[in-house]
Amino acid sequence: MSENGRETSRRELLRVIGGSMVMTAGGSGVLSPLLAQHVHQMVHEEKSLDTGGNYTPKALTRHEYDTLRALSDLILPADEHSPGALAGGAPEFIDFLCSRSDEMREIYSGGLAWLDNASHERFGAAFLRIEGPRRMALLDLIAYRKNLDDPSLAAGVHFFSWARNMVVDAFYTSPAGVQDLGYIGNTARTEFSVPAEAIAYALNRSPFRPS
Repeated sequence: MSENGRETSRRELLRVIGGSMVMTAGGSGVLSPLLAQHVHQMVHEEKSLDTGGNYTPKALTRHEYDTLRALSDLILPADEHSPGALAGGAPEFIDFLCSRSDEMREIYSGGLAWLDNASHERFGAAFLRIEGPRRMALLDLIAYRKNLDDPSLAAGVHFFSWARNMVVDAFYTSPAGVQDLGYIGNTARTEFSVPAEAIAYALNRSPFRPS
């Protein structure tokens, strides 16, 4: 395929991705698993253009993106059984989708700002500048729907639900997540779906299980 043909195909795919995103109530199933895999591939191609293999945020500020990385790692950390959110490229995946949706970018920019403000109020510093135990203590306040009744936490609870679900979706549609599900060999497939059991497993092994 010519360069012009590839660029046309990429633009068409970006159009399809942007038009297919669904702003769900809790951030899960925003994009079909098959289209999500295309997003991971495009992110991989972008990273390959950088000599260090790094990803440059497209929608979030550098501070927002670094905060999202820290949050993603806490939501789905690597363990002895499975790689975690960072290995699955969850922050890159989320930022890329934010670049295709103003509404999603506002959800994450607003949510990450809430996280920083709450961190400042309780610990006197932004989320990235507080130590691990304090980060966990703050997230414990917003990881459970029972705290929706607290007006000071409700916005954070809603945002955390979005972030947690999207991090898990991002992981299980990534190459690392697909391998974690079990390699299926060189078999042609017309679609890809993430088993509900895998999603439940990921959520259950997160330190912040849904209530």
